[in-house]
Amino acid sequence: MKLTRRDVLAGTAALAVAPASAPALAQSGTITLVVPFPPGGSTDALARQLQSPLQTKLGRVVIVENKSGAAGSLGAAQVAKAAPDGSSWLVTFDSHAVIPTILEKPPLDVERDLVPVLLVGTAPYVIAANADLPYKNFADVIAAAKAKPGSVKYASVGIGTLGHLAMTLLGNKAGVDMQHVPYRGGGPAMNDVLGGHVDLIAGSAALITPQLEGGKLRPILQLGRERLPALKDTQTAIEAGFPDFETLAWWGVFAPKGTSVDITSKMAKDIREILSEPANSTKLRETQMMTLILADGAEFNAFFTKQLNFWGKVVRDNNIRA
Repeated sequence: MKLTRRDVLAGTAALAVAPASAPALAQSGTITLVVPFPPGGSTDALARQLQSPLQTKLGRVVIVENKSGAAGSLGAAQVAKAAPDGSSWLVTFDSHAVIPTILEKPPLDVERDLVPVLLVGTAPYVIAANADLPYKNFADVIAAAKAKPGSVKYASVGIGTLGHLAMTLLGNKAGVDMQHVPYRGGGPAMNDVLGGHVDLIAGSAALITPQLEGGKLRPILQLGRERLPALKDTQTAIEAGFPDFETLAWWGVFAPKGTSVDITSKMAKDIREILSEPANSTKLRETQMMTLILADGAEFNAFFTKQLNFWGKVVRDNNIRA
């Protein structure tokens, strides 16, 4: 990890304006927001959106460290092993809930080694097709897959990601076999769909919607309970005949086990205040299609447990391994 000159200057400025009465959390040392994925993704963007305002609030240098690898488990393990003193925080994505089942030997226990701090927000997954193909809706995809099993190819951003798992589950429910083509990130996956190398892509709304304006990509199914305003003409999975089917991207913050409630509550409060500011909430809504939840404590823990149980069963039932 390397501090840039910009990080140092920004941190120094934050210290200069920090209130003298700042709480214990804000007295000394650097705070690290660990993102368990490469730079450029939605989780990285969220952490960097928090970086400067947190410096101002806490009066400490705040840096973002990208620690990618092993389905996000390497960065998560780094935070789990850190001192529970408020100096290290995990800013992560929905795939965090799949770590226990997708990896044969995960480097941490996500339920025991980390404390849920704040569920930032959610956004639905979306399935889209290359616009040159005849698929107008998901029923067309099912018909093609039934006519020629294995002929329909879909891209995801990796094995065991929610895009992959959602398509697996939809295929199971529809009684069809579709061929999964995993990629290392949204960029390569999207390029191959647009280039006609694969038929479909299953990704977060943030990945799909920016590509629709050019007319080369057609949305055919969204996996939230209600239609997004940006996709008002695209069916939800529930409307398409899959009762209670929902797949949500989500973003959350975790701390090492043993971090005091005072520290986690303070961080949750600060992030909630930052993201509730109109400029920040608008940015997340427009760039990530995110609905802010900003739930901490028991509410976030209950949500996370439900995600662990639901997607863990899908992984086990289909014998999926990273």
